[in-house]
Amino acid sequence: MKCIDVHHLGAAGAIAAYLVDGCLIDPGPSSSLDGLLRGLGDERPERLLLTHIHLDHAGAAGTLVRRWPDLEVWVHERGAEHLAAPEKLIASATRLYGDDMDRLWGEIVPVPRESLRVIGSGGEDHGAWRIAYTPGHASHHVAYLHKPTATIYAGDVAGVRIPPEGHVLAPTPPPDIDLTAWHGSLDLLDGWRADRVAVTHFGAWDDVDAQLAECRAALDRMAMAAAGTDGPGFTEWIRAEIESATSPQTAATYAHAMPFETLHPGLERALRRVSSTPG
Repeated sequence: MKCIDVHHLGAAGAIAAYLVDGCLIDPGPSSSLDGLLRGLGDERPERLLLTHIHLDHAGAAGTLVRRWPDLEVWVHERGAEHLAAPEKLIASATRLYGDDMDRLWGEIVPVPRESLRVIGSGGEDHGAWRIAYTPGHASHHVAYLHKPTATIYAGDVAGVRIPPEGHVLAPTPPPDIDLTAWHGSLDLLDGWRADRVAVTHFGAWDDVDAQLAECRAALDRMAMAAAGTDGPGFTEWIRAEIESATSPQTAATYAHAMPFETLHPGLERALRRVSSTPG
């Protein structure tokens, strides 16, 4: 496994892509394509495995297929149409990031439908890979288990954990955070009994049980804080928590990997959904 730091906007340790047996997992956005290509060197992937289609994970997918037309793209069925026709994805992200869209994410190119391998919600095994539907962070999120190395490639569902301190937090941007589904997905990953878990933000970690447990705890702690405050108050709360647990440099990387102002809107929407559910 090669962990590639794409150096998004020049920041080290914020977004990782992984190259495993010819498969590139979550290439990052087009704005960091140069960093990805430097990390790949002379290696050309055969497949692109997407955990989900958020732009910090999958924004470069179409650009890479344009570069390598025979690249096969694996994506959950709920995300496939948004790769092929990304107008709604772009509109949704623009509501969150506004005029900063181009600087943050760069060009967003449609992926030809014939390049897509669509993964159903029942999951599947494919050669060296076990694939599971893992909603919670996103309704189209999947995780990949590389069976030969017992390594989970978890995207965002196993949390954000920036080295060296390794404080685990849950990234909760809108629109479809689901607290109950997220806990279920963590239980599923726990059942895989893997030796390592690799997250996009950032790196591969050997203490899988602790990673998943700390992500559960962080999700609950963040939801409780969001229920008791507004957006600015929550932003200051999460900033203070991170700054008390990490160095200033690491805290800045957390802010880059999961912009603090995007976290409360996702939790607020999730909590509103829970409160409106009958029973």
